[in-house]
Amino acid sequence: MSQVRFDYTNVLSSAVGEHGLTEVELAKLEKPSLAALAAVNARRTQDLRWLDLPYRDAVRAEIQAYAASVQGRFTSVCVLGIGGSALGNTALHTALNGPYHNLLPPAGKPRLFVLDNIDPEWIGPFLETVDPTRTVFNVVSKSGTTAETMSQFLILREQLIRRLGEQAHREHIVVTTDEKKGVLREIVQRDGYRSFVVPDGVGGRFSVLSEVGLVSSALVGIDIEALHAGAAAMDARCKSQKLLENPALLHAAIQFLLHTKRALPMAVMFPYSHRLRDLADWYAQLLAESLGKKLSRKGKVVNKGPTPIRAVGVTDQHSQVQLYTEGPHDKWFTLLSVARPATDVKIPAAYPDMEGVHYLGGRTLGELFTAEREGTRIALTEAGRPNALFTLDQVDAHTVGQLMYLLELSVAVMGEHYDIDAFDQPGVEAGKIAAYALMGRAGYEKRRAEIEAATRGEKRVL
Repeated sequence: MSQVRFDYTNVLSSAVGEHGLTEVELAKLEKPSLAALAAVNARRTQDLRWLDLPYRDAVRAEIQAYAASVQGRFTSVCVLGIGGSALGNTALHTALNGPYHNLLPPAGKPRLFVLDNIDPEWIGPFLETVDPTRTVFNVVSKSGTTAETMSQFLILREQLIRRLGEQAHREHIVVTTDEKKGVLREIVQRDGYRSFVVPDGVGGRFSVLSEVGLVSSALVGIDIEALHAGAAAMDARCKSQKLLENPALLHAAIQFLLHTKRALPMAVMFPYSHRLRDLADWYAQLLAESLGKKLSRKGKVVNKGPTPIRAVGVTDQHSQVQLYTEGPHDKWFTLLSVARPATDVKIPAAYPDMEGVHYLGGRTLGELFTAEREGTRIALTEAGRPNALFTLDQVDAHTVGQLMYLLELSVAVMGEHYDIDAFDQPGVEAGKIAAYALMGRAGYEKRRAEIEAATRGEKRVL
C-alpha cells in the first residue's frame, strides 16, 4: 500500500526566507519531540485509548455483522450527532463515497445524512423530505446529555413511533454511547435499541476511527478494514525515533515552531481535492478544541492555540489567495493533494483563433487542477509564506486512515509542546452549562439567575 507523503520544502527559510524555519531549529526540537511522543504513548492504555483503535478487530467484525444484517432494508442512514460525533462521519463519507452518492447510491447502499445542527430551518425540511420509515438513525453521544443530539432523537423517535408503532420503531434506531453510564445507555436498556460503545479514553474529536465513525461508514459501504489498516500503518511509521522520518512528529514540530518562533498563529488547511474538503473541517475541530486553551498544565494563564482556517482548491484561489499572498504574515499553509485521481475529464479543442481559450483544448481538467495547485504553491512560496504538502496517491480508505491518524497524533504531540491539556474542553463546557440554564434544566437554576442578573440593564441595539 502507498504511503502518504509530506513535503515540507517550502516551510524552510531556504525557500521562503525569514518567515521560514531553519534546519537547525528543527533539529533542536528533535529531543523535545521524542519526549512528547513518549509522553503521549505512555497514556496509550489509560486515557488515550484512541491510539489503539486501529487494532480492535472484534469491534470491526461486530459492526460489519450489523451492517450486513440490515443491508437493503433502509434507503437512508442518518447520524444524529454534533462536533466529534458528526464531523468525522461527514469527512469519511465525502472522501470515500462518490460526490453524488446521495443522488444515486450504488445498488443496495443507503444515502447518508449527518444532522450536525439544530437550526429548525434545516431540520424541518429534513423531516418533510426524508422518509423516517425507510431510514436508520444512528444516535451518537457518549454522555447522552448533548442537548442538540437528544432533542433530535426525541423528535425523530416520536415520528417513528407515530408511523410505525412502539415495537417496530426500535429497528430504526441504533445508539452509540458510553458502555455503562449516561442517559442514552439507560434509554438503550429501557427501550431495547441496538447499541455500540464509545470507548473510554476516546474523546469526541479523536473518535473518528472508533464506533462513532465506523458504524455509519459500514452502513453506507465504506471499507472500514482498510481504514483501520491505513491508520495502523501510520502508527507503525510514527514510532520512528528520528524527527525527519516521523511525519506526525515533523508536522507537529513545524506547526509549533511556525506559531511560536515565527509568530504565525493561523493554520490554513487547503485541500486540492474536493473529496477531502470536509476532512479540513474535521481537522479544524481537532486543532481548535485540542490546543485552544486558557491555562497551562500548571494553571498559568497562557491563552494558547493556533487558529484553524479551511480553504478549498481551486475555489478559494478566487476568494482567499489574494489575502494569503499579500496580506499580513500571520498564516502557514498545509495543502492536500491527490497524485492519481480516480477520474479525469478531457477538455475539447475549440476556437483556434482565440489563444485565451484554445490553449486548453486537448488537455484535461486533472492537468489544469494540478497546474492551479502548483501555481498556488509557487505564489505562496514567492511571497514568503511557509507551506507544506501532503500527497495521497489516491483517495481511498487506506490513505484516509493514514492521514487522519497522522493528524490526530500530531495534535496530541503539539499539546505537549504547548504544555497544555489537549484532551479537555472547558470552554465548550461553559457554553453547554449556560444553554442548560437558559433551557430550564433542573440543577442549573443558580447559573440561570447569574445570567439573568448579568444581562439586565439598558440594551444598545441599532
